[in-house]
Amino acid sequence: MSDSNESQLQIRLITTQDIHAVPDIPLTVPITIDTKALNKLLNQLLKESNHDYLKTKQFDFLAVNHIIRLPLNEHLQEHNVSTEATVDIEYIERTPAPEPQESILHEDWVSSIQSSEKWILTGCYDHSVNIYTHHGKPIASIKDHLEVVKGVTWIDQTDPSKGFISVSHDQTGIIWEWKEGTDVIVPKISLRGHERGVDSVGVSPNALKVATGGWDTNLKIWSALLDIDESGEPSNKKIRAGHRSTFVRTPLHTLKGHKESISVTKWVDDHTVCTASMDHTIKFWDCELFGIKNEIVDQKAFLSASWSPLSKTLLASSADRHIRLYDPRSTEGTICKSMFTSHTLWVSSVVWSNYDEHLFLSGSYDSTVKMWDTRSCKAPLYNLEGHEGQVLTVDWSNKKYLVSGGSDNNVHIFKNKHCLL
Repeated sequence: MSDSNESQLQIRLITTQDIHAVPDIPLTVPITIDTKALNKLLNQLLKESNHDYLKTKQFDFLAVNHIIRLPLNEHLQEHNVSTEATVDIEYIERTPAPEPQESILHEDWVSSIQSSEKWILTGCYDHSVNIYTHHGKPIASIKDHLEVVKGVTWIDQTDPSKGFISVSHDQTGIIWEWKEGTDVIVPKISLRGHERGVDSVGVSPNALKVATGGWDTNLKIWSALLDIDESGEPSNKKIRAGHRSTFVRTPLHTLKGHKESISVTKWVDDHTVCTASMDHTIKFWDCELFGIKNEIVDQKAFLSASWSPLSKTLLASSADRHIRLYDPRSTEGTICKSMFTSHTLWVSSVVWSNYDEHLFLSGSYDSTVKMWDTRSCKAPLYNLEGHEGQVLTVDWSNKKYLVSGGSDNNVHIFKNKHCLL
């Protein structure tokens, strides 16, 4: 017969979700207890402390800030935690699985997506820019670019009347005007200055500036204002672009420093841009002093990145199967704080949730989309199935919807049941 100290340990169940709180007194449990048994125990305690608690709920449990996936003794051993002392176990109501909503078939590969409150904006390899509802209804479509569209973004996600921007391998960007709900999209301003294809675009949080990056290795900063007269530009020269005439806008600034193509352009704040490049570097640019503030160097070409204003950390994916979380402020040890591994091929796109500092989404050439919690590095919360080709882009700009597009010409929309309404 084994010694009781080897077969049992003491835990204390704690939570920040007051609605689910139970007395945080020490409890004796089997040392090999798993999450199924912890859920049973917690639901029993909730029923005892609250007679109105009728429906059994599912919870995730954390010890040493990591979600427990293994029997408790194995989890503690993995994180070098003693089983001699009382172990605090935090519990949170489990994030429900996103529900498949719609699938939108395009005519070619879908390379870029961004949602607003009501609409989904897509850019495609067939040179088109398209607008849909979140229920998959087509609203408007236009093909004024002469090459593949690689990036699309709303200027202000809360106000579509301020227009949107697309960038293309035809070396241009276009600022478009769209009257919400109509099928009329009008190209207003052509962004000209790149010498090779443009791969990425981002708009500053105050919706005043645009940043673009591409194969000429240059980061360019532009005015995002739809109105030519308000942009402060000396030239209002009109040119023929595609089927219509547009005003030409030249960059306010060109920032040099990368040695290969810029694959990602994200604003950190109104004055700082983050770029990720095929040259194995991520750079943070000061757009007031026009220099590099910080730099991350790794071993592989960077394919995607996403900045979280909630946690002040950066997610990035490289030409490998891994997703890395970087903390640029870190002064101790490596700035790479976590690595998430579950995809079997290159991870083409990552994006943070904009309402929960722990949640993010990833898409891969392995045809899968995964929803993650940063406190679980080895396994995602959910695999979102549906794509039959490479996933090229994922978006979570609207907290209610998780959206992905890929080389199967499809956009998949999942309803997020976890969002805070």
